[in-house]
Amino acid sequence: MVNSSENQPNGKKISPVFIYSAIITGIVVLIGAIVPEQFDTVTNTIKLWITDKLGWYYLILTTFIVFFCVFLIFSPIGKLKLGKPNDKPEFNTVSWFAMLFSAGMGIGLVFYGAAEPMADFAAPPNADPKTTAAYTEALRSTFFHWGFHAWSIYGVVALALAYAQFRKGEPGLISRTLRPILGNKVEGPIGTVIDVLAVFATVVGVAVSLGMGALQINGGLNYLFGIPNTIWVQAIIIVVVTILFIMSAWSGLSRGIQYLSNLNISLGAILMIAALIIGPTILILNMMTSSTGSLLNSFLFNTFDTAAQNPQKREWMSSWTLYYWGWWLSWSPFVGIFIARVSKGRSVREFIAGVLLVPALVSFVWFSVFGVLGIETGKKNPELFNMTAETQLFGVFNEIPFGIVLSLIALVLIASFFITSADSATFVLGMQTSFGSLEPSNVVKVTWGIAQSLIAFVLLFAGGGNGADALNAIQSAAIISALPFSFVVIMMMTSFYKDANKERKFLGLTLTPNKHRLQDYVQYQQEDFEDEMINRRAPLRDTEKSKK
Repeated sequence: MVNSSENQPNGKKISPVFIYSAIITGIVVLIGAIVPEQFDTVTNTIKLWITDKLGWYYLILTTFIVFFCVFLIFSPIGKLKLGKPNDKPEFNTVSWFAMLFSAGMGIGLVFYGAAEPMADFAAPPNADPKTTAAYTEALRSTFFHWGFHAWSIYGVVALALAYAQFRKGEPGLISRTLRPILGNKVEGPIGTVIDVLAVFATVVGVAVSLGMGALQINGGLNYLFGIPNTIWVQAIIIVVVTILFIMSAWSGLSRGIQYLSNLNISLGAILMIAALIIGPTILILNMMTSSTGSLLNSFLFNTFDTAAQNPQKREWMSSWTLYYWGWWLSWSPFVGIFIARVSKGRSVREFIAGVLLVPALVSFVWFSVFGVLGIETGKKNPELFNMTAETQLFGVFNEIPFGIVLSLIALVLIASFFITSADSATFVLGMQTSFGSLEPSNVVKVTWGIAQSLIAFVLLFAGGGNGADALNAIQSAAIISALPFSFVVIMMMTSFYKDANKERKFLGLTLTPNKHRLQDYVQYQQEDFEDEMINRRAPLRDTEKSKK
């Protein structure tokens, strides 16, 4: 049986992963701060190479992940629990959804809520601009980017982590999920390299979100109160919010993050319902329904479409689809570890169905409300289509009743999402660099809180601090950091399936299980779980023989 001290590492201990990750992060920060223009040029060149040469790889990988998740929902593997047989979920279902949704989407929902549908309506890849066809395509593309692919990526990473940690007794490290295929090598240099890749991807992925948050808070303050939209104002915003989320991180997961997540859901619901009522309600509901149908109808084609013979769409995909796939992959270690942490006690089927379906459907509603509101408002005031992404939402609110109130709520929501994402990330990074401890020290969490804020500032600084250049720098970072970690994701899926399927066979779980095997399974759960399933190093077949 795995020793309890191994299950619960000392959070005060700093692992080699912390040292190597901190060094790499420090080097990136220094280079970006000293030579920002060259940093921007190099990262943009690498991004263009990846999207041009490896776009097909990103599309195939994310599609395979979606199908893998669907398979798990209907597979007998779905009956396995992420934990011991008697484990119950630590958080209620509403708080669980709130936390995973806040961590998984957060600032991006507010940033792109109106901006992406409006951008695609004005410049669609497959239709004439500002036409009826462009309208449906704008919402369908947004649903596609923020729906099943994103949450499937989060889901497989979180599933592998939760299964290894809570069912197999491993520390909560990315590397330890790979024991079924790498063996004890996960405890050596190979495991350290894997964890460093995960930590760096997490830092960059979260910094992308924080950079967008700083841009939009500054854009809102500029639009509403005339505060200058500059890199130095954004730096002040980052400093202020960094202090706030470090204070939240200090209070611990159950209090700080849970309260903030519930606040996010409440503010988001208020904002969305108000916009639905004030806006063209019937049109929003109709467009949501038809665009969802359009998404499902063209899902297979769009999920594999590389636009090989369509240069215009290929350029559009580089700025949107491939950027999102890279962003979701770079966010996956952070969101995956966090979701795994709050999902103990749920079955694989319940976990995948909840993570895959509910947030995606909520995203469809969100983008329908703000997308249709933005497009319809833009038809009356075409200047809105020319605004930068970070100010577009506030421009839309300015044209409707109670706009000032909605803008202020949006600013508070962005700040709250900003704090929640960074707060969650400090816990995840602390855990990954403290041997998987579920209670990393405050010093480690503060260190990573400052580090991710510095990376966010460097990305904005390299992009000039405003508009399209800053957003391009952010996109480059997401796509680049995702590439190396994508190979780790493939290994995690392989490892999980190998181990879970072996356990499924051992337990005799099938779609139509034998009644006698089910009785044996119940008895096995009650009496032998500790001895049979926690011990990672004893093969299940040997254990079964020893029982006989």
